[in-house]
Amino acid sequence: MSEKEIKEENKKSVITKHDLNRMGVRWCFMGVNAFNYETQEGPGYTYAVAPALRKIYPNDDDYEKAIANHLKYFNTTTAMANILMGATTAMEEKESVKSLDAVQGLKTSLMGPLAGIADTLIWVLWPTIIGSISGYMAIKGNPLGAIIWFLCNIAFFFVKVWFTRLGYFSGTKLITSLGDRISIFTESASIMGLTVVGALIASVVTVTTPITFKFGAVKMGLQADILDKIMPALLPVLLTWVVYKLIGNKKWTMNRIILLLIVFAMVCSFFNILK
Repeated sequence: MSEKEIKEENKKSVITKHDLNRMGVRWCFMGVNAFNYETQEGPGYTYAVAPALRKIYPNDDDYEKAIANHLKYFNTTTAMANILMGATTAMEEKESVKSLDAVQGLKTSLMGPLAGIADTLIWVLWPTIIGSISGYMAIKGNPLGAIIWFLCNIAFFFVKVWFTRLGYFSGTKLITSLGDRISIFTESASIMGLTVVGALIASVVTVTTPITFKFGAVKMGLQADILDKIMPALLPVLLTWVVYKLIGNKKWTMNRIILLLIVFAMVCSFFNILK
């Protein structure tokens, strides 16, 4: 059903596109700024939807019940919360206080699945792909790297705000009808992300060895004559694999890994083992 058809079906609609955009913006700036360990993103969610709820519930008692209902525990990937905000706002606009239990049930049932989708697409693939491309351009001295990163994040901000309207006009049908397609898209994006990371290992991580073996009049370079013949960029791959294993070890923090790499590079450079 299109936005126009929904508007015609619900002549008593009090929520406008401006209200939905305002909710999206408020959430983007406050989503986790009111985070706590009891209700987590609940206060930020409530802050975002409060102006819309005031229009839906002109009666103070009903408004207080709605606010208290949204202050309960809530936690999902921030970008996906916009979809839920739109969907729950549509439910409350249609059913008023009768929908409060259903609203809470919808948030509880979908915040986990939505987080599973968004954690892969937004927190892993998005910064990996866009950040890697931008970072590589910056390493090569191209200022477009920083500009691309900046513009992509601005564009993503507007996408997140638009998600609020998407949730309002599509509601739960978006999740149920696109469930299989989202899984396929997530898998495809994961493959693309791994491909980008694999290519960057060979092009950005630089590890070579100057060690040379000499047998009488014959000289054989370990890097050019042995390692490169086995697999080009073998040493960068091995170093990346070691770092990957350390990241998965709870005893090693990122700061410890960085310090280890610095010390390792200094020792190898001093003894002219690696460069």
